[in-house]
Amino acid sequence: MKVEIQNHVDHLSSISSITVPSTHDPHLLDETCLMLSNLLTQGGRMASKVSLVREEMQKETLPPADRELSISVITESDTDDVLDLLKRFFFKDEPLNTFVKLGECKELEKYCTKSLGEQSSYKAVNSKGEIVGVILNGTIKKPQPGDEPPMKLADNCAHPKFRKIMALMDHVDENFDIFEIYPDIDRFLDCKIISVDTRYRGMGIAGMLTDRAIEYATQNDIKLMHVLCTSHFSARVMEKMDFAEVYRLPYADYRVNGEQVFDPEKPHVAVRILTKRIDVQ
Repeated sequence: MKVEIQNHVDHLSSISSITVPSTHDPHLLDETCLMLSNLLTQGGRMASKVSLVREEMQKETLPPADRELSISVITESDTDDVLDLLKRFFFKDEPLNTFVKLGECKELEKYCTKSLGEQSSYKAVNSKGEIVGVILNGTIKKPQPGDEPPMKLADNCAHPKFRKIMALMDHVDENFDIFEIYPDIDRFLDCKIISVDTRYRGMGIAGMLTDRAIEYATQNDIKLMHVLCTSHFSARVMEKMDFAEVYRLPYADYRVNGEQVFDPEKPHVAVRILTKRIDVQ
C-alpha cells in the first residue's frame, strides 16, 4: 500500500505529489514526516496531512486481535484506567483545553468521573483488556418548584484556566433551557465526554459507544439524549447518528468584559448542543 499526499502549496508548485511507502519502521516514518514538515513555510499548511498519514500507518500496525473490541459498562473501579485514557487523548485533544493550555487539572478529572457511579457510561476494551474508548454520561433531572438553584460550575473551581471553561458552561446553562424545548421530559441522559485512543480512530468506536448509551436510556425510560460539543469533530459524529442541533454559541460571540475568551483552531468555531429523541420501549 502507498499513501499519496497531494501538494496544495502554491509556492511549491514544482512538487506535484509525494509518495510515501507504508512502513512499520517508526524511525523511517519519523524521518519521512520531518522531511515533509521541512517543505512547509508560513504556519505549516500541510501539517494536518502529515498527521493523517502517520495515523493511517499506525492503524495498519494494530494486530488483528487488538481490533476485537467489546463494549461494557464503566464502574468506579475503572476510574484510574479511564483517567489514564483521558489524560493521553481527551485532555490534550479537546479544543478549549488546548487553547488555554490547561495542563494537569484535578478539577477536570473530578468533573469527568463524578457520574461513574450511575453505571450509565461505557468503555471499549481490546483483547488485552485495555480501554481504548469511553463515553461518559450522567442523568440530569428537571428542576422542580422550590428547588435551590444549582451552584455555578465556576464558583468553586480553583484552577484558573479550567474556571474559564466552566464559566462558559455556566453561560450556556443560563441562556439555554432544554426543558423549554422538550416540556414533556422530566430528565435526560447527558453525554459529557467521548474519547477514543488515536490508534483506534476511524473504526466506528464512538458510534458503538453512543449506541450502547442510547440502549441504556431506552432501558431506563429516558426519552432524550443530550450532548454539548466544543469540538467540530464530536458534533459531526453526533450528526451522523441523527442528533440535531438545538443551540449554538460561536466562540467569537462569547465575550467577558468585551474581550473574546476562546479562539481555538479551525474548524472549532462554536459550542453546540445536539439532542436525539429516544423511542422508549
